[in-house]
Amino acid sequence: MEEFTIETEYIQLIQLLKALNWVESGGMAKAIVEEGLVKVNGRQEAQKRKKITPGDIVSLDDLEVRVVKE
Repeated sequence: MEEFTIETEYIQLIQLLKALNWVESGGMAKAIVEEGLVKVNGRQEAQKRKKITPGDIVSLDDLEVRVVKE
């Protein structure tokens, strides 16, 4: 499983998807979240601006990342 390090308290879900290069744009990030393709901690997530905090696991298809604090 890949790890993504953040320096802040949280990162918004669509910002994380863009930072990971899992999507090409913010519009694409919003679209895949709205379509229900993204999971946070194993549960389908519909909130585009969901606060992802250290320890959370985000997945899209066969991609998976754990967010950690620097």
